[in-house]
Amino acid sequence: MVAPVPDLHTLEETERAVARHTSHLSLDVASMYAVSSIFRAGNAVRDTMTRDVLRPHDLTWTGFLVLWILWIWESRESHEVASAVGITKATLTGVVHTLTTRGWVDREVPAMDRRRVRLTLTSSGLALMDELFPQFNAEESRAVSALTPAEIATLTNLLRKVVRTYEVEDESPSA
Repeated sequence: MVAPVPDLHTLEETERAVARHTSHLSLDVASMYAVSSIFRAGNAVRDTMTRDVLRPHDLTWTGFLVLWILWIWESRESHEVASAVGITKATLTGVVHTLTTRGWVDREVPAMDRRRVRLTLTSSGLALMDELFPQFNAEESRAVSALTPAEIATLTNLLRKVVRTYEVEDESPSA
């Protein structure tokens, strides 16, 4: 993978440097550049979203993802949220503490099994997402504004194929 370092070098400069350093290796260069571009695009969008959309609400990317999961799927157990966001339950504990302190998330701890914490957005959390998500979506629109509607559909379908490669692997029984 071509490590994304957008602050130091352009995509083209990085690809030229990688070509110089890897020309003696037998590599699938097209795949390397494709995956590198996925990372660079994702990082560019995430950095911009964090700076311009989330930070004014004093939210981190991870905090936003937790809110989004609860907004879309409503009430969820903490282990499900941690898995969906791609963080450990220990990391989620700190994020949820922040979100509950701000009044955006409720934690329900059943007396029968205190390990099964259920998370739900509060009315303030719902109001925040109703305000925040249109701003987030406006930045999503800007991210693909150089593409035609047909190109956006093609990009979406191609990236979904990449995602499904790993979803299928995750669903395969262990050997």
